Amino acid sequence: MDSKEILDGLSSAQRYLQEQVDLFGNTIYVDAKGKTAELPVSAPAALPDEPWAGAASLDALNESICTCLKCPLGNTRTKFVFGTGTPKADVMFVGEAPGADEDAKGEPFVGRAGQLLNKIIEAVGMKREEVYICNILKCRPPNNREPQPSEMETCTPYLAKQIDILKPKFIIALGRISAQWLLQSSDTLTAMRGKVHEYRGARLIVTYHPAALLRNPNWKRPAWDDMKMFKQLYDESKEA
Repeated sequence: MDSKEILDGLSSAQRYLQEQVDLFGNTIYVDAKGKTAELPVSAPAALPDEPWAGAASLDALNESICTCLKCPLGNTRTKFVFGTGTPKADVMFVGEAPGADEDAKGEPFVGRAGQLLNKIIEAVGMKREEVYICNILKCRPPNNREPQPSEMETCTPYLAKQIDILKPKFIIALGRISAQWLLQSSDTLTAMRGKVHEYRGARLIVTYHPAALLRNPNWKRPAWDDMKMFKQLYDESKEA
C-alpha cells in the first residue's frame, strides 16, 4: 500500500467518524454500574425572576443580557451573539452555538455554514431578512467544541424569552445538539427528523446543521426533504 492509499484511507475514516459525531454525538455517558446512560438533557421552560425576563422586545432583551457572565464562556467570547432577523418572523432557525466567524462579527451563521443556510432559506422562497436566526448558546465555546449541558441550561432561558417575544409559528432545529436539547430527547437525528414536534407553542422541525451538510454533501437531499415538509406546512398555515 503506497502513501496515497494510506492517506485516502485515513481521510475516509475521518469523514466517517465525523458523520457519526453529527448523527450520534461524540460523548458516551456511563452510569455508576458502567452501563451506557441516556444523554442528560434539561431545557428549563420557566423564565427566572430576573429583570431581563420582563423585556418587551428583542432589542430590549439583547440590551439586558449582552454582558452576561453567568458561565465561563462570557469571559472568552469576542462578541455576544444574540440573533438576527425580523421581529415579525413566523419562522425561527435555531442552531447550537456561534463559531469563530460569528464570534468575531456578533451575528449568527455568517461563515460558510451561514452562506449555505441562506441558500436553504432562499430555496423555500424566503429571504434571510424575513426569518429569525439564533443559537442556543450566545457565546462561542472554545475551539468550536460541543456545548456543555451546563452552558445550554444557563442560556436556554434567554432563547425561551426570544421565542416568547417573537412567537414564531415554526422553529427549525439545526442539527442533533439543538434538536436533542430543545426536545429533551436522546434520540438520534434520524429518529427526530420527518416529524412535527412542539416547542413553546411553535411547530418544531428537525434537520441537519448546515456545517454537517458541508462535511457530507450526501445529506443535502434528505435536508431538502425536511425543508419541503416545512414549506408545505408553512403554506398550509398561511391558507388556513
